[in-house]
Amino acid sequence: MTGTADDDALTLDGQVCFVLHATSRAFDALYRAELRDLGLTYPQYLVMIVLWEEDGPTVKRLGERLRLDSGTLSPLLTRLETAGLVARRRGREDERSVSVHLTGRGAALRARAVDVPRRVLAATGLTPAELADLHNVLRDLTQRLDSAAQTLA
Repeated sequence: MTGTADDDALTLDGQVCFVLHATSRAFDALYRAELRDLGLTYPQYLVMIVLWEEDGPTVKRLGERLRLDSGTLSPLLTRLETAGLVARRRGREDERSVSVHLTGRGAALRARAVDVPRRVLAATGLTPAELADLHNVLRDLTQRLDSAAQTLA
């Protein structure tokens, strides 16, 4: 029997979401190895990247940037705080607002992490231009999916 487009739509290999999921897991494995010497997990690395860009965002802003809810972000921050890489501070004007700051040790870790993106790019086998194109396609796809999800909500 000849497969139709509808038949292909319900195969694992026909699922774009599965290919993205498998790619994400492959990246996770690569980053796990790359970040081992830094003592960071991939989610912790993402938190640190945001803080290296902008020290002192609120926990709320950090969660928005990383697309993480507070139930996921809080334990990450606790582990980073325990490791001496970040410190949380309550707002002076609004004690409900908590900001996250790098410690000296957290800021210094950046110098050791600077080669990670280069090594990851090399592992992908993509050129910088190909990676930039992929990045743009995925960012656009994310925005479209967010819009579709909001429409369905």
